[in-house]
Amino acid sequence: MAPRAATLPRQVRIIGGQWKRTKLPVLDKPGLRPTPDRVRETLFNWLGHDLGGWRCVDAFAGSGALGFEAASRGASDVLLIEQDADLASQLRAVQAKLAANTVRVQRADALSVLARLPPGSVDLIFLDPPFGVDLFGQALAGAAAAVRPEGLVYLEAPIEWQDAALAAHGLQRLKHLRAGAVHAHLLQRTA
Repeated sequence: MAPRAATLPRQVRIIGGQWKRTKLPVLDKPGLRPTPDRVRETLFNWLGHDLGGWRCVDAFAGSGALGFEAASRGASDVLLIEQDADLASQLRAVQAKLAANTVRVQRADALSVLARLPPGSVDLIFLDPPFGVDLFGQALAGAAAAVRPEGLVYLEAPIEWQDAALAAHGLQRLKHLRAGAVHAHLLQRTA
């Protein structure tokens, strides 16, 4: 008989800000792969440590690590979008535990919500869709329309997105990092 897998809950930690070192639970769900600490640390070094006043959307929120990290660093409005009922419930539990009054959780399809956001209404959108489904093009198109002209889009993908493919969505790459199977991109709308 094979040994049983450890039943301890998986966790990720918030890296900086008011909730620094707070652990976030990660439910065991197919396809859920929270952004690794190292990648999040690099991303928030790129963004700056103070996101005071920023309006952020964490589409495909999963564990909420990106959105809660933004809120921990001062973002004034963070929308976490998650379609899975269990994950959305877990996000609400973390929101309540942290008394994160700048964080809103919406159980919905991320692509639909992105399409309904007012144009230019968001400072930063995190896109980390499931790698096994090709949602990247639609997600980028929705994010490019919703982010303000100087705003930013963060994309995690299993491949490096090239300039021509990004330009088709009205975006350009500012930064790129590869960490294992993850390609992290910091993007901005083209002029």
